Amino acid sequence: MFRTVFAVGAMAIIGILAMKLVFGVFGALIALFLVLFFWALKIAFIGLVVYLIIRVLSPGTARKIKENLS
Repeated sequence: MFRTVFAVGAMAIIGILAMKLVFGVFGALIALFLVLFFWALKIAFIGLVVYLIIRVLSPGTARKIKENLS
């Protein structure tokens, strides 16, 4: 029984150390990835809004854009 308790405690400590390593060493890389990802989402959203406005105001131009992209 004590062996099980010590094993669980040891695994918890190893897990905490592993999380400190991942978020400490790789934290900057994860943050950079998230920043770039959200910038890409914002740019994609702006492009979608512009395309929808063009599609409503000028369907012919929207068709040409769609043909060029596909």
